[in-house]
Amino acid sequence: LQVEESAVSLWNWTVTKHTGAVISDEQRAKLRFVACRLICLCEGSDPPEGTIRRQILMSMKTGKGWIDIGKAGLADGFLENAMNSIEKLYAKLRKGSEGEADIQGHRADVEKSLFKVLSYQAESAVAQGDFQKAVMCVQRCKDMLMKLPKETCYLSILCYNFGVETYEWKRYEQSSFWLSQSYDIGKMDMKYSVGKEMQAKVLRLLATTYFEWDCSLYLDKALKAISLANQENLHPAGFFLKVKILLKSGASDEDIKSALAEFTHFDMSLDFCLNTAKLLLEHGRESVGFDFLKSVPERFESSPDLGKITLLHIEFLLQNKRELLAKQKIEEVIIGHYTGKQLLPEALNQLHIILWDRAAKHYEEKSYSEALHWYNYSVSFYTPGQIDQNLAKLQRNMASCYLHLKQIDKAKEAVKQAERCDPNSIFTKFSVYKIAVLENDTDKAMEAVIEMGKLAEKPSEHEDKLRVDKNTGSNLLSLAAQIALENDQQIVAIKALEYLSEHLQDCRQLFTSLKCLVRLMLSKIMAENSEKRWVSLKNHFIMVDMLFKFSHKKLAESFTEEKFTGDMRILEAHWFRKVAWNLAVQFKDSPEKMRDFFVLSFKLSQFCPSDKAVLIAQKTCLLMAAAVDLEMGRQQVTPSEQTELFSQALQHLQTCKEIWKVLKLTGDFATDPTDTLLLLYEFEARSKLNDPTLHNLMESVWEQPQIEIKTLEIIASLAMEPPARYPALCKKALKSALNLHRKQAVIDAVKFSKCLHSLINISLPTGLTDLDTCVLQEVWDYFEDALSVVSSTDAYPEMEILWLMTRAWNTGIFQYTVGKYKEAEQWCGLGMRFLNHLGSLKKTYE
Repeated sequence: LQVEESAVSLWNWTVTKHTGAVISDEQRAKLRFVACRLICLCEGSDPPEGTIRRQILMSMKTGKGWIDIGKAGLADGFLENAMNSIEKLYAKLRKGSEGEADIQGHRADVEKSLFKVLSYQAESAVAQGDFQKAVMCVQRCKDMLMKLPKETCYLSILCYNFGVETYEWKRYEQSSFWLSQSYDIGKMDMKYSVGKEMQAKVLRLLATTYFEWDCSLYLDKALKAISLANQENLHPAGFFLKVKILLKSGASDEDIKSALAEFTHFDMSLDFCLNTAKLLLEHGRESVGFDFLKSVPERFESSPDLGKITLLHIEFLLQNKRELLAKQKIEEVIIGHYTGKQLLPEALNQLHIILWDRAAKHYEEKSYSEALHWYNYSVSFYTPGQIDQNLAKLQRNMASCYLHLKQIDKAKEAVKQAERCDPNSIFTKFSVYKIAVLENDTDKAMEAVIEMGKLAEKPSEHEDKLRVDKNTGSNLLSLAAQIALENDQQIVAIKALEYLSEHLQDCRQLFTSLKCLVRLMLSKIMAENSEKRWVSLKNHFIMVDMLFKFSHKKLAESFTEEKFTGDMRILEAHWFRKVAWNLAVQFKDSPEKMRDFFVLSFKLSQFCPSDKAVLIAQKTCLLMAAAVDLEMGRQQVTPSEQTELFSQALQHLQTCKEIWKVLKLTGDFATDPTDTLLLLYEFEARSKLNDPTLHNLMESVWEQPQIEIKTLEIIASLAMEPPARYPALCKKALKSALNLHRKQAVIDAVKFSKCLHSLINISLPTGLTDLDTCVLQEVWDYFEDALSVVSSTDAYPEMEILWLMTRAWNTGIFQYTVGKYKEAEQWCGLGMRFLNHLGSLKKTYE
């Protein structure tokens, strides 16, 4: 009993607190849930009528509460409990009734509760997407309306709400069912109907559902629904939808005119009429649309918004490429403007937009005279001497057109008018600058650029809306430099941007200016023919190099700049490193400049995140820089210059090796030649520097199982390339290469012969007679190897066979001259063994 009282108290407290908005809907649902569960736990085997009624009410309200907060799944159990309690109540009431009248009264009482629970179950089912259950519940409710006619309105609106929900979920089939049900239920009892306005609303949504579901398939149903809606209650939305459906269905102009005629006397707003005209014209019904548009002014003669009709007419004439008719209409508006028929300010602004858009379109098409024609229409609405920022913009645009038409005097006059209206605008200064450049007035151009720079640093409070973009200043300055270069005034362009680069405090504007200057210089260079381009590139090298070094310096400083974020710095660094790379490639005929730009690209890349792409770029930059240093070191330079170049190459290689270690962890580089290049470059640098650590470097190389023959042969060549001289290393590399040649499944006789030739040359110097027996034996083995390969293939080059024969014979002759007759016989005999393998030359030497 105490638990039951507590549950009732909790329930009542929840109800009272809800009215004062003390608790939220979800909190109320949870409290009701607790109270209701407690009441159900207290139920005995034969609860009294009052207890059952209370359980029905509490279960219904709890279930409805869960539905209302979007947790319909939690409602089902409570609604089922309510149904069970209704059955218990009905059974108890029948049992205690004394007569038929009592039974009828109890039944009516119970049916009201049953109807409500069924409607809640329908709500829950719809929310959970159980269409069949919802239909079953609503059908039961519908069957009960004969006994509960007052619930007709409620059930009709409930079905309408279901229709709205399912329409929003794009479940058009279900939506059409619920809306049809809503309409049918609304007709069942006129006394308790929802009313004609609501019925029309239901039908309009039903027509919309059919229209969006599949207009071609359900066209007749959509038209029938909207026609019924308009019969129930004539409404602008119904008229508009009917026209929309007819247009979609491809109805004839006559059918559409008939539909329009139905609403001739209906009270519609001007905007609604305009939207209808737009709809007709957008669907290509020009004849009907323009006729309808012409009829509108008669209905709104006294409206101050009448100008909207004219604007729409002009817009659609332009859209349909009837420019001449549009011009006539605009000229009528201009005449009206000066004869007391002015457009409202909003409409006039809209007309200016239309005129400027049309002018801009002609400007983009380079029809500058036509663009001026449209700008002049706009000027017509301004009084002489009027000061207006929009008029300044207009004059600047006209000045641009005059400049393209080479009408400098007219352009200057337009700019004067712009200065009168808006002298402190960066755009006005830009127009002044353009004319100064075209007239070769360097002083005036520089003055205008400096003014633009000041305005870019401290934008005026009165600056027009275009100035909202903080990059506008630097973009205009970049454009200014481009115009100067196009007109062969490079000094103006460079000096102006140098001024800005040094004085702009905003890092973003600074880098925009720097990039602009780089682009300008490069575009000027690339515009030259191929013969002049290289000369131009060399002439501008100092300026470009200075800009890049300045950019590198500023990137390093920008870490403390609050407005210049890390992401911005990275973007700028990426841009400059890529351009530096491209410049390095351009300088292929100037190794020193190429090296400098590769190094610069590497330094700039250090401001970028070390992702795989950047690491690859860094590695390549350093490899290329080292390669260039080595190449320059091979040229005719002084020993001190050579030492500096080779040492510099080593520094690049050491940094590159560290990057390469990290890079190899990011993926598979099995086919990448970097390891080989690093080895060869380092070997060359250290050997030519006479580095004592060279032998230590090579110890790790001999141990590598995967080293290639070509690499060993290059090492052998480099070991003896002046100023390097390492015959022992050369010999060891060649022997390793020869061993690898022997291990090939099919020996490449040509490559084998070249390797053997080099090995014999280094092992058996020409002209020496006093040779160690061990050396002679070693060389003898090489000749035997050669003979073996020569005997097994016809591919061994004949000139190499001849060379082997001659070297062996001459070695025998040298032995003979010092009295070593036995050795002489052996070596001469070895030479003669090659004779049999000669082809066309055999007879010459026999």
